[in-house]
Amino acid sequence: MNPYNAPLAEMRFLLEKVFDAPNIWSEMPAMAESVDMDTAVAILDEADKISRELIHPINRSGDEQGVRHEADKVITPDGYKAVYDQYAEGGWVGLCGDPEFGGMGMPKMLGVLVDEMAYSACNAFTLYGSLTAGAALAIHAHGSDALKEQYLPMMYSGEWAGAMGMTEPQAGSDLRNIRTKAVPNDDGSYKITGSKIFITGGDHDLTENVIHLVLAKLPNTSGISLFLVPKIKVDADNSLGDANGVTVGSIEHKMGLKGSSTCVMNFDDAEGYLIGRANRGLVCMFTMMNYERLAIGIQGLGTSQAAYQMAADYAKERVQGVAAGGSPTGASIDPILVHGDVRRMLLTIRALTEAGRALSVYTGLQLDLAKYSEDSDTKAKASRYMGLLTPVSKAFLSDRGLDAAIMAQQVFGGHGYIRETGIEQLVRDTRIAQIYEGTNGIQAIDFLGRKVTGDNVAALSEFVAEQVANINGYTHVADGDKAKLLSLLEQLLEVANQVNDNKLSRPALINSCAVDYLDAFGYVLYGCFWLAMNDAANDHEDESFKQQKAHLGRFYFDKLLAKADYHLSQVSQGDASIMQMDASLF
Repeated sequence: MNPYNAPLAEMRFLLEKVFDAPNIWSEMPAMAESVDMDTAVAILDEADKISRELIHPINRSGDEQGVRHEADKVITPDGYKAVYDQYAEGGWVGLCGDPEFGGMGMPKMLGVLVDEMAYSACNAFTLYGSLTAGAALAIHAHGSDALKEQYLPMMYSGEWAGAMGMTEPQAGSDLRNIRTKAVPNDDGSYKITGSKIFITGGDHDLTENVIHLVLAKLPNTSGISLFLVPKIKVDADNSLGDANGVTVGSIEHKMGLKGSSTCVMNFDDAEGYLIGRANRGLVCMFTMMNYERLAIGIQGLGTSQAAYQMAADYAKERVQGVAAGGSPTGASIDPILVHGDVRRMLLTIRALTEAGRALSVYTGLQLDLAKYSEDSDTKAKASRYMGLLTPVSKAFLSDRGLDAAIMAQQVFGGHGYIRETGIEQLVRDTRIAQIYEGTNGIQAIDFLGRKVTGDNVAALSEFVAEQVANINGYTHVADGDKAKLLSLLEQLLEVANQVNDNKLSRPALINSCAVDYLDAFGYVLYGCFWLAMNDAANDHEDESFKQQKAHLGRFYFDKLLAKADYHLSQVSQGDASIMQMDASLF
């Protein structure tokens, strides 16, 4: 299996040249004293080393061995525990956590790049830390001071893990139907009883405790509340006490992510503590959900990068056929990189991956501005942009991640279908990213139905106006590319307004057309990022880097941007041909 090497030059270019991270950090007091570009580069270098030397070596073996359920515990693959201990000791679980509780306090626009490296190295392993970070974020945002002081330091340190308990057999994405109950105790705690399925990291041997965030219903209410439920009870001094009625029913036997423990979890009168207000649990849980949605989008991005590296290396080494028009070296057989179709696939993967990385950093920037900016207007705008970008980051990045893995597998030909090359594992591991944390269809419906038309296209109009201003300010990109993108941005607004005008009279319209609209937005947004990257690369000191950016940008505008026009045309076709056929004819 090919080694993984993080694209550090590309990451630094985005932070420093495209998104001006050093100046942004210096203008936010919370960031100014903790991070600058030298600090960021040092963190990226160390994350690259850990991803290459620690995490990537357990990727293949973990997939082959998988997790196992023995008696009352789940055991992770050989090597996972040792790697996790070093990962946690380095502070990586709490990289973006609040320093007041032991986190490192790093900005999210840096954190997303660290996450990408870890996902590129091993999807299954990285999920454990990601779930812990997300759970800690929800506790920090909504938990009481006592809960924060007791649990966050142990979670940021990686000594305790986190998990999210939402889904039940009868309640998938529609959480109104959950049956887990919470009964108040006299001491202010609650007894939690019920079963949850598909719980990533629900139990494992990496940490001494797992802190579950569990959705449950209080007696005589239809509302949903959120509770913190430790696997092992925690005493006042943070020492571990008795078992807490939290047990593993079984582990799921999955298509991929075999090293990640996905569990059926049973809660039998487990002691839990309310997070936030009663009957407002979904609001609290969505703090974690939105974090995980971005993280899962980055899982797709990390897969794309790993897939590209594997396929590009193979295409340079695998010899088969002769270049059209004759071998450029006069050889009787050429590497498959000379063939147009192989180049098409590699260029597609790379053009989408580099724009996807820009999306992840830009989304991280909005999170940082919403959290740390001291200007109220800036915070409010960043929050509006986060509403738009979260479902897009999750769905578009994970959709393109699977596309990249499959195209890379195709580059390998028959060798891509066998285990020895490793590419088939990427296909299996990334397939779930389109499904969990809300299927991508649900993300699209949220995007078009709530974030685009929910405010009568106000936030989208504001966002598009900002992109138009950016495009008009670029001086080192082709006028034709600018004109093409400006036209598509105008079409995005026109189609959004058409949907908005018809959403009440045609109630199935949004549900039927949302995926096409999200994809159109994604391809247009990637075009905006390609113009930004090409403009910033114009004065790059590395001529090779500049040429790569120019070639990839040209490919994107010539071959991929037109997909936006296609998807917008599908939205304009409406929902008639989708909804008119009687259910009995299916």
